Amino acid sequence: MISSYSYDDCKATADWLLAQTDIQPRVGIVCGSGLGGLAEMLKDQVAFNYKDIPNFPQSTVHGHAGRLVFGTLKGRACVCMQGRFHLYEGYAVQRITLPIRIFKLLGVETVILTNAAGGLNEDFKVGDIMVIKDHINLPGFAGNNPLVGPNDERFGVRFPCMSDAYDRELQQLGMDVGQELGYGDFLKEGVYCALGGPSFETIAECRMLHKLGADAVGMSTVHEVVVARHCGMRVFALSLITNQVVMDYDSEEKANHEEVLQAGKQRGLQMEHLVSTMVTRIEHNNSYI
Repeated sequence: MISSYSYDDCKATADWLLAQTDIQPRVGIVCGSGLGGLAEMLKDQVAFNYKDIPNFPQSTVHGHAGRLVFGTLKGRACVCMQGRFHLYEGYAVQRITLPIRIFKLLGVETVILTNAAGGLNEDFKVGDIMVIKDHINLPGFAGNNPLVGPNDERFGVRFPCMSDAYDRELQQLGMDVGQELGYGDFLKEGVYCALGGPSFETIAECRMLHKLGADAVGMSTVHEVVVARHCGMRVFALSLITNQVVMDYDSEEKANHEEVLQAGKQRGLQMEHLVSTMVTRIEHNNSYI
Protein backbone atom coordinates (compact mmCIF):
# COMPACT_ATOMS: atom_id res chain seq x y z
CA MET A 1 0.00 0.00 0.00
CA ILE A 2 1.33 3.48 -0.91
CA SER A 3 1.18 5.91 2.01
CA SER A 4 0.92 9.08 -0.04
CA TYR A 5 0.09 12.60 1.10
CA SER A 6 -1.98 14.80 -1.15
CA TYR A 7 -1.21 18.33 -2.27
CA ASP A 8 -4.07 19.48 -0.03
CA ASP A 9 -2.56 17.70 3.02
CA CYS A 10 0.78 19.41 2.41
CA LYS A 11 -0.85 22.79 1.78
CA ALA A 12 -2.89 22.54 4.99
CA THR A 13 0.31 21.95 6.98
CA ALA A 14 2.17 24.77 5.19
CA ASP A 15 -0.72 27.17 5.78
CA TRP A 16 -0.88 26.17 9.48
CA LEU A 17 2.84 26.97 9.85
CA LEU A 18 2.70 30.26 7.90
CA ALA A 19 -0.20 31.44 10.04
CA GLN A 20 2.04 31.23 13.12
CA THR A 21 5.17 32.98 11.88
CA ASP A 22 5.94 36.13 9.90
CA ILE A 23 9.01 34.48 8.37
CA GLN A 24 8.61 33.40 4.74
CA PRO A 25 11.61 31.14 4.17
CA ARG A 26 13.47 30.99 0.86
CA VAL A 27 16.09 28.51 2.08
CA GLY A 28 15.24 25.17 3.69
CA ILE A 29 17.94 23.31 5.64
CA VAL A 30 17.85 19.65 6.75
CA CYS A 31 20.26 18.76 9.57
CA GLY A 32 21.83 15.29 9.77
CA SER A 33 23.02 13.22 12.75
CA GLY A 34 24.71 15.43 15.34
CA LEU A 35 24.50 18.50 13.07
CA GLY A 36 21.40 20.20 14.49
CA GLY A 37 23.47 23.18 15.67
CA LEU A 38 22.71 24.95 12.38
CA ALA A 39 19.21 25.65 13.66
CA GLU A 40 20.62 27.25 16.82
CA MET A 41 22.32 29.90 14.64
CA LEU A 42 18.97 31.24 13.43
CA LYS A 43 17.86 34.62 14.80
CA ASP A 44 14.23 35.58 15.58
CA GLN A 45 13.42 31.91 16.05
CA VAL A 46 9.95 30.44 15.89
CA ALA A 47 10.20 26.72 16.64
CA PHE A 48 7.67 23.89 16.42
CA ASN A 49 8.04 20.39 17.81
CA TYR A 50 7.31 17.84 15.09
CA LYS A 51 4.63 16.25 17.27
CA ASP A 52 2.67 19.51 17.25
CA ILE A 53 2.66 19.98 13.45
CA PRO A 54 -0.34 18.54 11.57
CA ASN A 55 0.55 15.52 9.36
CA PHE A 56 4.25 15.64 10.38
CA PRO A 57 6.13 12.43 11.21
CA GLN A 58 8.16 12.06 14.45
CA SER A 59 11.94 11.71 14.67
CA THR A 60 12.94 8.64 16.71
CA VAL A 61 16.76 8.70 16.40
CA HIS A 62 19.24 9.89 19.04
CA GLY A 63 21.01 12.97 17.64
CA HIS A 64 17.88 14.18 15.81
CA ALA A 65 16.07 16.79 17.94
CA GLY A 66 12.67 16.75 16.20
CA ARG A 67 12.01 20.49 15.75
CA LEU A 68 11.16 22.70 12.80
CA VAL A 69 12.80 26.09 13.32
CA PHE A 70 12.00 29.27 11.38
CA GLY A 71 14.36 32.24 11.62
CA THR A 72 16.90 34.38 9.82
CA LEU A 73 20.51 33.52 9.07
CA LYS A 74 22.47 36.74 8.55
CA GLY A 75 19.26 38.41 7.41
CA ARG A 76 18.08 35.60 5.11
CA ALA A 77 14.78 33.90 5.91
CA CYS A 78 15.27 30.17 6.53
CA VAL A 79 13.48 27.12 7.87
CA CYS A 80 15.52 24.33 9.42
CA MET A 81 14.63 20.71 10.19
CA GLN A 82 16.46 19.70 13.36
CA GLY A 83 16.24 15.99 12.76
CA ARG A 84 15.06 14.07 9.71
CA PHE A 85 13.24 10.80 9.03
CA HIS A 86 14.67 7.54 7.70
CA LEU A 87 13.41 4.37 6.06
CA TYR A 88 14.77 2.32 8.97
CA GLU A 89 12.37 4.05 11.38
CA GLY A 90 9.58 2.22 9.60
CA TYR A 91 8.13 5.18 7.73
CA ALA A 92 6.98 4.91 4.15
CA VAL A 93 9.34 6.83 1.87
CA GLN A 94 6.49 9.21 0.93
CA ARG A 95 6.14 10.16 4.61
CA ILE A 96 9.90 10.65 5.07
CA THR A 97 9.86 13.24 2.28
CA LEU A 98 6.63 15.01 3.23
CA PRO A 99 8.55 17.93 4.86
CA ILE A 100 10.32 18.67 1.57
CA ARG A 101 6.98 19.21 -0.17
CA ILE A 102 5.90 21.40 2.73
CA PHE A 103 9.15 23.40 2.23
CA LYS A 104 8.06 24.03 -1.36
CA LEU A 105 4.63 25.26 -0.29
CA LEU A 106 6.23 27.52 2.35
CA GLY A 107 8.06 29.30 -0.50
CA VAL A 108 11.46 27.61 -0.22
CA GLU A 109 13.54 27.82 -3.42
CA THR A 110 16.84 26.27 -2.30
CA VAL A 111 17.27 23.18 -0.11
CA ILE A 112 20.53 22.52 1.76
CA LEU A 113 20.90 19.03 3.24
CA THR A 114 23.56 17.69 5.59
CA ASN A 115 24.25 14.14 6.65
CA ALA A 116 26.74 11.95 8.46
CA ALA A 117 28.30 9.33 6.18
CA GLY A 118 30.88 6.57 6.10
CA GLY A 119 33.90 7.17 3.87
CA LEU A 120 34.36 4.67 1.01
CA ASN A 121 36.94 6.73 -0.86
CA GLU A 122 40.32 5.69 0.49
CA ASP A 123 41.59 9.27 0.19
CA PHE A 124 38.91 10.50 2.63
CA LYS A 125 39.61 10.92 6.35
CA VAL A 126 37.27 11.12 9.33
CA GLY A 127 36.26 14.78 9.65
CA ASP A 128 36.34 15.50 5.92
CA ILE A 129 33.35 17.37 4.49
CA MET A 130 32.16 16.09 1.10
CA VAL A 131 30.16 18.27 -1.28
CA ILE A 132 27.78 15.79 -2.93
CA LYS A 133 27.98 15.97 -6.72
CA ASP A 134 25.75 12.95 -7.44
CA HIS A 135 24.10 10.00 -5.73
CA ILE A 136 23.30 6.32 -6.08
CA ASN A 137 19.80 5.55 -4.82
CA LEU A 138 19.93 1.84 -3.97
CA PRO A 139 16.46 1.72 -2.34
CA GLY A 140 15.18 3.33 -5.54
CA PHE A 141 16.64 0.42 -7.55
CA ALA A 142 14.26 -1.82 -5.60
CA GLY A 143 11.27 0.43 -6.31
CA ASN A 144 11.40 2.33 -3.02
CA ASN A 145 11.19 5.78 -4.62
CA PRO A 146 9.23 8.65 -3.01
CA LEU A 147 7.55 9.46 -6.33
CA VAL A 148 5.91 6.01 -6.67
CA GLY A 149 2.14 6.32 -6.81
CA PRO A 150 -0.16 8.89 -8.40
CA ASN A 151 1.64 12.04 -9.59
CA ASP A 152 0.24 15.49 -8.84
CA GLU A 153 1.37 17.93 -11.55
CA ARG A 154 1.09 20.79 -9.04
CA PHE A 155 4.27 19.42 -7.47
CA GLY A 156 6.09 18.33 -10.62
CA VAL A 157 6.23 16.13 -13.70
CA ARG A 158 5.70 12.37 -13.74
CA PHE A 159 9.27 11.54 -14.86
CA PRO A 160 11.68 14.13 -13.43
CA CYS A 161 15.28 14.36 -14.63
CA MET A 162 17.95 13.52 -12.03
CA SER A 163 21.14 14.09 -14.05
CA ASP A 164 21.25 17.60 -12.57
CA ALA A 165 20.01 16.65 -9.09
CA TYR A 166 22.76 18.62 -7.32
CA ASP A 167 22.98 22.21 -8.49
CA ARG A 168 26.38 22.77 -10.09
CA GLU A 169 26.50 26.49 -9.34
CA LEU A 170 25.79 25.78 -5.68
CA GLN A 171 28.50 23.10 -5.65
CA GLN A 172 30.98 25.64 -6.99
CA LEU A 173 29.80 28.22 -4.47
CA GLY A 174 30.30 25.69 -1.67
CA MET A 175 33.84 24.89 -2.81
CA ASP A 176 34.67 28.60 -3.19
CA VAL A 177 33.30 29.48 0.26
CA GLY A 178 35.17 26.51 1.75
CA GLN A 179 38.44 27.76 0.28
CA GLU A 180 37.76 31.29 1.59
CA LEU A 181 37.18 29.90 5.08
CA GLY A 182 40.42 27.91 4.96
CA TYR A 183 38.72 24.51 4.73
CA GLY A 184 40.59 23.39 1.60
CA ASP A 185 42.45 20.57 3.37
CA PHE A 186 39.29 18.73 4.41
CA LEU A 187 36.70 19.83 1.80
CA LYS A 188 36.15 17.14 -0.85
CA GLU A 189 33.53 16.32 -3.44
CA GLY A 190 32.07 12.98 -4.41
CA VAL A 191 29.19 10.57 -4.90
CA TYR A 192 26.89 9.61 -2.01
CA CYS A 193 25.18 6.21 -1.90
CA ALA A 194 22.05 5.66 0.20
CA LEU A 195 21.10 2.36 1.80
CA GLY A 196 18.03 1.55 3.85
CA GLY A 197 19.75 0.73 7.17
CA PRO A 198 19.66 0.52 10.14
CA SER A 199 22.39 -2.14 10.10
CA PHE A 200 25.75 -0.81 8.94
CA GLU A 201 27.26 -2.25 5.76
CA THR A 202 29.07 -5.57 5.51
CA ILE A 203 32.62 -5.64 4.20
CA ALA A 204 31.41 -7.18 0.92
CA GLU A 205 28.77 -4.46 0.54
CA CYS A 206 31.36 -1.73 1.13
CA ARG A 207 33.64 -3.23 -1.50
CA MET A 208 30.74 -3.41 -3.97
CA LEU A 209 29.71 0.23 -3.35
CA HIS A 210 33.30 1.38 -3.79
CA LYS A 211 33.47 -0.44 -7.13
CA LEU A 212 30.19 1.20 -8.20
CA GLY A 213 31.79 4.61 -7.79
CA ALA A 214 30.43 5.71 -4.40
CA ASP A 215 32.72 7.86 -2.24
CA ALA A 216 30.51 7.86 0.86
CA VAL A 217 27.58 5.82 2.18
CA GLY A 218 24.67 6.70 4.45
CA MET A 219 21.00 6.11 5.17
CA SER A 220 19.30 9.37 4.15
CA THR A 221 19.27 12.41 1.84
CA VAL A 222 18.62 10.91 -1.61
CA HIS A 223 14.86 10.53 -1.05
CA GLU A 224 14.66 14.19 -0.02
CA VAL A 225 16.74 15.24 -3.03
CA VAL A 226 14.47 13.36 -5.45
CA VAL A 227 11.39 15.11 -4.04
CA ALA A 228 13.07 18.54 -3.91
CA ARG A 229 14.05 18.27 -7.57
CA HIS A 230 10.58 17.00 -8.49
CA CYS A 231 9.23 20.20 -6.89
CA GLY A 232 11.70 22.38 -8.83
CA MET A 233 13.87 23.44 -5.88
CA ARG A 234 17.64 23.75 -6.16
CA VAL A 235 19.67 21.34 -4.04
CA PHE A 236 23.01 21.51 -2.28
CA ALA A 237 24.14 18.72 0.03
CA LEU A 238 27.09 17.98 2.31
CA SER A 239 28.27 14.76 3.94
CA LEU A 240 30.39 14.85 7.05
CA ILE A 241 32.66 11.79 6.93
CA THR A 242 32.23 10.45 10.45
CA ASN A 243 33.88 7.05 10.03
CA GLN A 244 35.94 5.08 7.54
CA VAL A 245 34.01 2.01 6.40
CA VAL A 246 35.64 -1.37 6.93
CA MET A 247 36.81 -3.01 3.71
CA ASP A 248 39.39 -5.41 5.14
CA TYR A 249 38.49 -8.76 6.72
CA ASP A 250 41.53 -8.52 9.01
CA SER A 251 40.37 -5.21 10.50
CA GLU A 252 39.17 -5.02 14.11
CA GLU A 253 37.27 -1.76 13.44
CA LYS A 254 33.48 -1.70 13.91
CA ALA A 255 31.08 1.06 12.85
CA ASN A 256 28.88 2.55 15.58
CA HIS A 257 26.46 5.47 15.97
CA GLU A 258 28.39 7.05 18.88
CA GLU A 259 31.45 7.74 16.72
CA VAL A 260 29.13 9.36 14.18
CA LEU A 261 27.80 11.80 16.80
CA GLN A 262 31.30 12.48 18.17
CA ALA A 263 32.69 13.38 14.74
CA GLY A 264 29.65 15.62 14.22
CA LYS A 265 30.54 17.59 17.35
CA GLN A 266 34.15 18.03 16.32
CA ARG A 267 33.58 19.28 12.77
CA GLY A 268 30.00 20.49 13.14
CA LEU A 269 30.86 24.13 13.88
CA GLN A 270 32.90 24.46 10.70
CA MET A 271 30.14 22.82 8.66
CA GLU A 272 27.64 25.28 10.15
CA HIS A 273 29.93 28.20 9.28
CA LEU A 274 30.20 26.94 5.68
CA VAL A 275 26.42 26.63 5.31
CA SER A 276 25.63 29.98 6.96
CA THR A 277 28.16 31.77 4.74
CA MET A 278 26.65 30.11 1.66
CA VAL A 279 23.16 31.22 2.66
CA THR A 280 24.27 34.87 2.60
CA ARG A 281 25.39 34.41 -1.03
CA ILE A 282 22.16 32.85 -2.31
CA GLU A 283 19.71 35.42 -3.59
CA HIS A 284 15.98 34.75 -3.37
CA ASN A 285 15.67 34.43 -7.13
CA ASN A 286 18.23 31.60 -6.97
CA SER A 287 21.12 33.61 -8.37
CA TYR A 288 24.38 34.10 -6.51
CA ILE A 289 26.29 37.15 -5.31
